[in-house]
Amino acid sequence: MSTQGSGDNQDSDTSLASRTNAGIARARRRGRSIAISGANTFLGRNLVGLLGEDPSVSRIVVVDVENPNTAGPKTSFYDLDLTQPGVDSRLAEILQAEAVDTFVHLAFLENPTQATAFAHELESVGTMRVLVACHKQKIKKIVVGSCSLVYGAHPDNPNFLTEDRALRGLHGAHYIADKIDLEEQVAKFAGGHPDTTVTVLRFATVLGPTAQNFVVRWLSRSIVPTVLGYDPLVQFVHEVDAVTALKLAIDRSVGGVFNVGSEGVLPISTVIKLVGRLAIPVPYGLLRRTSALLWVAQLSEAPPPFAALMKYLCVMDCSKAQRELGFRPAYTTRDAVLDFEGALRLREAKLRLLGETT
Repeated sequence: MSTQGSGDNQDSDTSLASRTNAGIARARRRGRSIAISGANTFLGRNLVGLLGEDPSVSRIVVVDVENPNTAGPKTSFYDLDLTQPGVDSRLAEILQAEAVDTFVHLAFLENPTQATAFAHELESVGTMRVLVACHKQKIKKIVVGSCSLVYGAHPDNPNFLTEDRALRGLHGAHYIADKIDLEEQVAKFAGGHPDTTVTVLRFATVLGPTAQNFVVRWLSRSIVPTVLGYDPLVQFVHEVDAVTALKLAIDRSVGGVFNVGSEGVLPISTVIKLVGRLAIPVPYGLLRRTSALLWVAQLSEAPPPFAALMKYLCVMDCSKAQRELGFRPAYTTRDAVLDFEGALRLREAKLRLLGETT
C-alpha cells in the first residue's frame, strides 16, 4: 500500500505496524485524527479543506483512490479502494496507525450510473467493510452522509418528512436502493455499538456555485422538462451549509439521523424561472419513456424512476438538526437557487466570450 502526505513522500514499503506507536503519540499530543472516505466527492473535498484550517485537528487521514486537491500539510493519503476484497483489514491497520478517533464516510456516488454492480459494491459492500474496520479499532465516532432521496417521492408523502418515516426510495432506482441499504447497515451497527456515536446526515440536494450533481446538470439545460399538470415543492441545501452540517456532526457528540436542508421550499416552476431556463411540461408517461431511451443512450442525467421527483413531494422537516445539532443554515432554498444562478450565468458569459475570441 502506498501512503503519502501532501507535503512529503514516504517510502511505499513503510510498515503500518511500525508507525502505530508514533501515530498514537502524535494524535494524543496534538489533537484529533479524522479519517475520511470519499474525500474526492464534492462534500469530501470541501470538508478536507475545512478540517485543514481547524487547529483542533492534527491529522486528516484520506482513504480513497486519489488525494483531493484540497489536501494540505495535515493530510495523510492512503490509496485504498473500498470495492476490493480484504480492504477492511488494511483499513483497520490504517486507523490504528493514525490513531483515528472519528471516521467520516462519504464514499458514495453523487450521480446515478448505469454501472449498477460497481455502485452496489462501492456503497453497500464498501460500507460493510468500513464498519468492520471501525468495529475492529473501536472508533469512537462515525459520521455518514446520505440523502433525502431515500424517502422517495410518493403521492402519500406528508408536506414535510421527519427522520422516523420509512425509507421507500423509488421503485427501480438502484442508486437510491444502495443508499437505503447502507443506512440500514449503519443503523444496525449503531444499535450494536452503544459506545460509538453514529451520526447520519440526510442531505437535501446540494446546490450552489460549485456543486456538481445530476440536478445541477438538469437545471443547466436551456430547456428543462417537467411533468405536465404537476408542480411539486422542492428543497435544496446550499453547499456551504452542507459542509457546515458535516463539521457540526464531527464536533458534537450527538448520535442519530438528521435531515439537513435549507429553510423554505419552492415550486419546481419557480426554480426553473429563477435560473433563467424554459420549462417544457411533458405527460408523465411520455417523460418516462423518453427518459428510458435517453438513459440508455447516456444522454440523460437520471434514469426513468427519477421522473417521480417532478411529480410528487419529497421535502424534509429539518427541525431536529436545529434542535440537537445546532444546525442553522445561512442560506434559504431560494438563496441557494439564486447563488447557483449567478454562477451559472457567469460560466455561460465566459463561454460566450471564449467563443467570440476563437
